[in-house]
Amino acid sequence: MQNAFYKIDTVTAGSLDKAIECINAAIGLFRKHQLPVIAVQHMNAEDGLKPGNEDFDVPPSISLLPTDPRIIKTYGNAFNKTGLADQLRALAVDTVIITGFCAEHCVLSTCRGAKDVDLIPILLRGALASAIPERIRFVEEINDAISYGALKAVLG
Repeated sequence: MQNAFYKIDTVTAGSLDKAIECINAAIGLFRKHQLPVIAVQHMNAEDGLKPGNEDFDVPPSISLLPTDPRIIKTYGNAFNKTGLADQLRALAVDTVIITGFCAEHCVLSTCRGAKDVDLIPILLRGALASAIPERIRFVEEINDAISYGALKAVLG
């Protein structure tokens, strides 16, 4: 989730807003249970997506703290050539709840990448965004997904 994605079109912006509401609820739940929250940002210098550019930044409507770890990726898969897997192992994490944009690209790639590093990936229903909203349902259907209510009950 980055500011640049709001510039795609109004459908995408609406999808992002809807997902952010669910993402923020999950962040609050994770903080309550003292679970880590890690933000992933895509960098593509040719498109201006790089640190220091406002488009690169996470929207301020997402409830991140300055102390939340940030991973900068250059591939769709957030585990490819980043320290994400090592960081999760250091935190003794074996299951990741994945949210974000774009469901059929980065989210799907990261979900598959988590399996490649022996993590259990679970998508959070309602917390995915796409320029083509129908693709969100497809991505959720072909992967393990959990609703916010079920996540809240499991974390109890």
